[in-house]
Amino acid sequence: MATAADLFERMPGVFQADKASGVNASVVFDLSGEGGGQWTVTVTDGQCNVASGAAEAPTATVKMDATDYVDMVAGRLNAINAFMMGKVKVEGDINTVMKFQSLFG
Repeated sequence: MATAADLFERMPGVFQADKASGVNASVVFDLSGEGGGQWTVTVTDGQCNVASGAAEAPTATVKMDATDYVDMVAGRLNAINAFMMGKVKVEGDINTVMKFQSLFG
């Protein structure tokens, strides 16, 4: 089973640059629990970059449990339901986070 770290490593490979026109943003994923950590995903000029650690001033920060993140990416956990249940907390621009979801296959 994939870990959160595996998913972030693969993220640039599933990035859909054609959908990223006009997107210049960075999102920090702050994942707690087993397999957790911090990653910054930056989309600028149709390019995706993933770095370990948290950026200084991200557009948004997503905080959740690493296991829930893996389940969400795998389609076992609905992102909207997770947000409504308080499993996902967003600081900053929530619209950016919603846009990010559509950029990765």
